[in-house]
Amino acid sequence: MSRAPSILFGAMALAGLSIGSQAVAADWAPSKPVEFVVTAGAGGGTDIFTRTIQSIIQKNNLINQPIVVTLKGGGSGAEGFVYGKSSPGDGHRLIFGTSNEWLLPLVAKVAWKREDFVPVAAMAFDEFILWTRPDAPWKTAKDYVAAAKAGAVKMGGSQSKDLDETLVKIFEKAAGIKLIYIPFKSGGEAAVQLAGGHIDSNTNNPAENIGQWKAGQGVPLCVFSSQRLAAGPKVTDTMGWSDIPLCKDQGIPVDEYKMPRAVYLPGGVSPEMTKFWVDVLQKAFNTPEWKEYIERTSQSANFLSGKAFADYAAKDEERTRKVFDDAGWLVK
Repeated sequence: MSRAPSILFGAMALAGLSIGSQAVAADWAPSKPVEFVVTAGAGGGTDIFTRTIQSIIQKNNLINQPIVVTLKGGGSGAEGFVYGKSSPGDGHRLIFGTSNEWLLPLVAKVAWKREDFVPVAAMAFDEFILWTRPDAPWKTAKDYVAAAKAGAVKMGGSQSKDLDETLVKIFEKAAGIKLIYIPFKSGGEAAVQLAGGHIDSNTNNPAENIGQWKAGQGVPLCVFSSQRLAAGPKVTDTMGWSDIPLCKDQGIPVDEYKMPRAVYLPGGVSPEMTKFWVDVLQKAFNTPEWKEYIERTSQSANFLSGKAFADYAAKDEERTRKVFDDAGWLVK
């Protein structure tokens, strides 16, 4: 009896084993502790976002390595991106930020360009709210604009020539006003300064000012959104997120302004590294803990990766470049 079929079968089996071994070898997972780099100061929205992801990953055992969070918020987040760029090809270091990854190079001579990082995923889009002091002489956004036209009003925000100040420029142009903008290291610091009465207002995200709102140390005037925020539990005895009026309905012609919460890898990483982290973040996105975070911070949950994320970034860069040009911020 011929043994050719057995030999052929054996050869096919070995080939299959070889292919399977190559497939296993092509997979990647962290082999040492992972570092999450926060491109903002402590207590701000980016810090909260990063630590939420860290907690979800560890609670659900999504990776087999510990995670260390490092704050690198100097230079409007430039410190974090420069630090992240210093480890090309390293899948153990992730950079957490916003659209500052592609916008900062437009307004400052930083040591990186957009192409130096690999976008992993945008996971949420944060709203911006016009906040003020409870004892302020204005009680509505309309009154606030009128006061700004009549005299000096101090506006605080996170970083300089970053997302907060960009919104302030859009706000000023739309409302025909001029504000005194004071930058701080983070939205958390801007919230503290508002609560202490050192500034008159800020444009913090919901999560950055919710503590002060609950404590009666800050109140929302309007939200820069095209629709009311999602309904949920009351934040105070009388108000919840959905009760905040739209800025466009208060005579401020700014239809919408949002910010992505996003994750990047250093340039030079392998496709397998990128895929690993896309998969991990997608799993984190699908957990009850992430849903609770989105509801608590009143953000919009939307997972973008790959081409969808790249296309969003390109469109946002083109749109924001016009604002920077009008403000005279573009670097030459």
